[in-house]
Amino acid sequence: MPVRALLACLILVPCLLGQGSGRITLESIAHPTKKVAYGGLPATRLEWLPDGSLVQTRREGDQVALYRLDPLTWERKPLLESSRLHTALVAAGATEAAAKAALGRGSFAWNGTHSAFLVDVGEELFLVDVKAATAKRLAGGKPEEPAFSPDGTQVAYLRGNDLYRVDVATARETRLTTGGSETVFNGRLDWVYQEELYGRGSFRAFWWAPDSKRLAFLSLDETKVPVYTLMDDRFQPQRPLKARYPKAGDPNPIARLGVVDLAGTTTWMDAPYAGQETLIVQVGWDPSGRLLATHQDRIQSWLDLRRYEGTASRLLIRENGRAWQERLPLPHFLPDGGFLWESGRTGRHHVYRYGKEAQLLGAVTAGDWDVRQVHGTDAVGRTLYFDATERSPIGQDAYRIGLDGRDLTRLTDRPGTHRVRFNATFTAFLDTWSDARTPPQQALHDGAGKQLRLIDANPPDKLKDLKLGKVSFQQVKTRDGFPMETMLVLPADFDPAKKYPVYQYIYGGPASPMVRDSWSRDMPWYQFLAQQGIATWICDNRSASHKGLASAYGIHRNLGAQELQDLLDGHAWLKQQGWADMDRLCLDGWSYGGFMVTYALTHSKAWKLGIAGAPVTDWHLYDSIYTERYMGLPADNPAGYDASSVLKAAGNLSGRLLLLHGTLDDNVHPQNSVMLIDALQKAGSSVQIVLLPGSDHSPRAPQHSWARFQAMWEFLSKYL
Repeated sequence: MPVRALLACLILVPCLLGQGSGRITLESIAHPTKKVAYGGLPATRLEWLPDGSLVQTRREGDQVALYRLDPLTWERKPLLESSRLHTALVAAGATEAAAKAALGRGSFAWNGTHSAFLVDVGEELFLVDVKAATAKRLAGGKPEEPAFSPDGTQVAYLRGNDLYRVDVATARETRLTTGGSETVFNGRLDWVYQEELYGRGSFRAFWWAPDSKRLAFLSLDETKVPVYTLMDDRFQPQRPLKARYPKAGDPNPIARLGVVDLAGTTTWMDAPYAGQETLIVQVGWDPSGRLLATHQDRIQSWLDLRRYEGTASRLLIRENGRAWQERLPLPHFLPDGGFLWESGRTGRHHVYRYGKEAQLLGAVTAGDWDVRQVHGTDAVGRTLYFDATERSPIGQDAYRIGLDGRDLTRLTDRPGTHRVRFNATFTAFLDTWSDARTPPQQALHDGAGKQLRLIDANPPDKLKDLKLGKVSFQQVKTRDGFPMETMLVLPADFDPAKKYPVYQYIYGGPASPMVRDSWSRDMPWYQFLAQQGIATWICDNRSASHKGLASAYGIHRNLGAQELQDLLDGHAWLKQQGWADMDRLCLDGWSYGGFMVTYALTHSKAWKLGIAGAPVTDWHLYDSIYTERYMGLPADNPAGYDASSVLKAAGNLSGRLLLLHGTLDDNVHPQNSVMLIDALQKAGSSVQIVLLPGSDHSPRAPQHSWARFQAMWEFLSKYL
């Protein structure tokens, strides 16, 4: 089919913050000691209190203090001063050094009324009473993932791989589960459940009931999951790091759902799918204290919402995906006993209303756009508040709508990306806003959206005197008419009569867009390239666009092929502009983006250079839950796995490749890069390699970030 990549619309964004003469240096972007903060998050850390006031966590030197703010007058009063907080922790038994370190982190877990919080001090758990300015040691032995009960009288936490609770008043501890071991996790998520289902970084797998007398928890048995070993070669002797990691087709952890009371008596729920391999992907409770869970088959082609009565369960809703089925949030319950349910059943993600007997009453939201987050409903349950892409597919706004689907109202004004936090009554919200040329700002608004106070202007002083290139957004159509979102950063002093090399950044994974009208931490890098006469081009292939599930289904069971063709359709438009030197293109990406770089360079000749960070080079090598969602089981789709494999196509490498990988990457294992290097060498192709010793999947350490940017710029300046 001939390529028909047509320009649908062109939205010019004014030059980023000014046209000075200053230069961005590589050191200012990533050097460990010379890095410049060109734009970051708002400085004021705020949380809503149940009474409608705000609590501010404020850093004072190397410590934090708490203040109460009146949102109407902005009067600030001390809630707990840093010196009193430190004194209280030391008086409760913490060492001076441990208390100082804990307060420097400023990470607290609050109870529901925000009258007390938990803080980890030297592997011990302390409770701080804010009003009394006193502290109490609750538990030792490295308690993890602590969580207050709804009534605030108990705290549950993990020690090792078992679940415990402590009574707040007496500090008396009760062990709730037994049998936790190296391979059995009670109340704790394993690596793959944490990474792919419940959210990276949190390993909590227990949930308090509304009555504060029971907890639901997952028990995961990893006995059959293969062990993967990473070797830390920075030490002598070497330090092996072992973890159970199921690759595509490997045994998954076996999940059981239990409910335990405060005395430690566990009741196991019946398995509703006898003889089938399933995943438990959400757990929670309804307001009346009935247990809820959502289940999926192994390859995630369907999702069931079930309610447990005793140990048996009743099916409330089944969602069937046309290729795969996304994981969905639990229902939001209404005062009348019914609930709201999110679904992508039409190909777009929207909200539906159900009655108390789980009967569908109708759609609340609809349209050629997506709901991104449901915030909740007002007290009488008549109005829904949510975030969505109704105005722009590359932005995000806050909205309200009646539950009858009428009176859709946008609450945020400026185009761009808004991330809002409402108070309990939806009469006010905090809004963190940015666009492609403005670092994030924070403001207070009333419930109708009127701005009451600009809290953090976050002026980009470091940017105002810099000579910067223009940023623009385009919609570029694929050969079959899908509008892809794209972004250009043109070279400073751009002359359309000249030819310019192009640096193209890609992620490309399902529902993971890179083109957003929001401030990007990578913008200084793009502007550095602009000052060197290099254009930056970002084109979201349709499956990455996050325009509903329907936009992503074309990649099912054959990752890489449709994504690459979409990128080539984008190139057809780029070529039409006249100024792009199509013989001097570089494609750069990390993780799934690394897969796309290596796939593109082995399945086309469109790029002169490729920079691949932590690439998946064969989908047999990646984890089961993510891979099988899109590819199915290897035994059921051998042709798709072969077609998506970079390793099998290594002999077709076109262009020069720079490969980067952290040596302790527990997500995309270094094995992917090692096997690719082996395949390329056997095929007679060369590859430039940069290892990041000790780095995991995200090279956050200063030396790793600096090494990465040094390698990229050296590669680009030498070969592009």
